[in-house]
Formats: sequence, structure tokens, C-alpha cells
Amino acid sequence: MKPRLVWLILCFIWGSTWLFIKIGLNDLPPLTFAGIRFVIAAIVLFSLIAVRRVPLPSKGRDVVFLAVTGVLSFSLNYGLVFWGEQYITSGLAALLQSTLPAFGLIIAHLYLPGERMTLAKIAGVLLGVIGVGVIFSNQLQVSGPRALWGSAALVLSAFCAAYANVLVKARGGSLDPAILAGGQMFFGLIPLLIFGIAFEGNPLHFRWTRMAVVALFYLAIVGSVVAFMLYYWLVQHMDVTKTMLIALVTPVTAVILGMIVLKEHLDWRTLAGGAMIISGIGLIILRRSKKPDTEIVSTG
Repeated sequence: MKPRLVWLILCFIWGSTWLFIKIGLNDLPPLTFAGIRFVIAAIVLFSLIAVRRVPLPSKGRDVVFLAVTGVLSFSLNYGLVFWGEQYITSGLAALLQSTLPAFGLIIAHLYLPGERMTLAKIAGVLLGVIGVGVIFSNQLQVSGPRALWGSAALVLSAFCAAYANVLVKARGGSLDPAILAGGQMFFGLIPLLIFGIAFEGNPLHFRWTRMAVVALFYLAIVGSVVAFMLYYWLVQHMDVTKTMLIALVTPVTAVILGMIVLKEHLDWRTLAGGAMIISGIGLIILRRSKKPDTEIVSTG
């Protein structure tokens, strides 16, 4: 398979996940919805691990590492994403979560010696922050307090995911990619299901419409398993700088799909703020080193 084709497929998959999250949230509560998504994905991943006979981590520190990064990447990140997207459009959610590379750059400065801040990187971060401020400036007035809190949840989710990504780059290099993804999902889905069932009720009593089931399995199989397998393959066959450009295309894809399928409307502040965020990310990405261990990509 050609790297450019895989790159385009990933841009579409990760851009479309925001649409399917929004569709699923019409019928399913957020935390349990996210938890069940990763139950299905983890079962598939561990089945592949068993077929490939990849050894499971035996060291206690590796298990603790997977647990910590799993809670950050999946419990907090996706819990906030699914909760926040109840109150904002799928396109806006993708735009706000695309601040992940900016947070990653700041956190990497503390953990990765080769990832120091430069004037160009600082300018990119500031541009992204201003873009978020522009978007926030009218959320309370136009959409109410829930939209404002939903927007804040997406930004916080980006911070949690960025922190986990940097920790993986700094300390997870010895673990197989399938073990990383599967282990993080396993530990991350546990808090999602515990809190989800406690506060949202028995999943058997949910409104399991056909579209909810389609959204769930699309997110689990295509958005999680297939996307991560393609992504790890792409990292080995394409320049890192080019793979990082997925972070620029994903929110654009999400916005377009939201407008076409869900008839979502974006006001000028969202468009202007989104343009600032994407420009800031572009400035960061295009100025970054081409070393494989510096890659941070936003997903949904």
C-alpha cells in the first residue's frame, strides 16, 4: 500500500470520528459510550497480540506506566471528549482538541532534552492560545454555559492526551506499539465504565438504536484498531514531518463532515479562532525536528 494513500485514509478516519461520536451521543451517554468503544477495540487488539504472540509486559514498572498513560490517554482524554461534545459541534470539538501538539510542545520541553522551545515554537503556541480565546469569547453568549464548559473539556482533554504522548515518547520506547495501544486502552476503559455505569446506569437499558450501534463499532474498529495499525505502519514508511500534517487536516475534515452530514454552522469567531489554531500548529510542526520520537498527532 502506498504511504500517500494511507495518509489520506488516516486523515479521513480521524476526521470522521468526531462525526460518529456526535451521532452516538444522540442515543448513548458519554462515559459508558467511550468505555464500550474501547472494550471492543481492546478485545480486537489483544486478539491480534495473541495471534502475533507478542509477549505481555512482565515488569511492574511497565504495567504502572501503561496504567498511568492509559488513564491520561483514554479515561481523561476520551472521557472529556465524549462529555464535552454533547454540548458543542463536532467540528468545534475537533478544532479545540487539535491544540494537542501545542500542549505537547510545552510538556516535551520539560521531559525531552531534544525538544526545547524556540521563538518559532513559542509563536505557534501563542497563536493557538489566541485562537482558543477567540472561540471561547462567544460560547457563553451564543450557546450558553454548557457549551463553554464543553469547549473547556475539549481543551483539557488535549492537555491530558499531550501529557500521555510525551510520557510515551520519553519512557515507552521499549514497548511494542500493539502492547502500548492495547494496554493503555485496557487500563483506560476501567474508570470510564466504573463512573459511566455508576452515574449513567445499566448499559442494557440504553437506547441502542441502529445508528448508535453503527457509531460504536465504527469508532471501535475503524477509528481505533484500523487507524492505529495504519498509523504505526505509516510512521515506518513516511517522513515524520509529513505524518504530523495529519494534525492539520483532521479538524478541517471534521468541520466539513459536520457541516455536510449534521448541518452544523460555524460563526466567524469559530472560523477565525480555528484558523489561528491550525496556523499555530502548522508553525510548530513545520519547525520541528524530523526525529521519529518527537511526533505528536491529534486523534479522535
